[in-house]
Amino acid sequence: MAAKRAVVSGRVQGVFFRAHVADVADARGVAGWAVNRDDGTVEIHAEGPEDAVAAVIAAAREGSPRAQVSDVQVRDVEPEGCSGFVSR
Repeated sequence: MAAKRAVVSGRVQGVFFRAHVADVADARGVAGWAVNRDDGTVEIHAEGPEDAVAAVIAAAREGSPRAQVSDVQVRDVEPEGCSGFVSR
């Protein structure tokens, strides 16, 4: 099992970015969460099979149709034992 944490910068709030990432996570069976941060970024925690987590991170790099992603910082983290994927 892989677990990644990503912080995504750019125009990523108010553009259905978290919903886009959640849709990909749900389709790939990835658990975790996405949350808007006070600084305008979105933080994502994704855990599951390595290829599925990689697909979620790729979706974050791409962004939703109205998003403009300028940077994605990704790091390995320990799994939290999440069930499903939620937007907080």
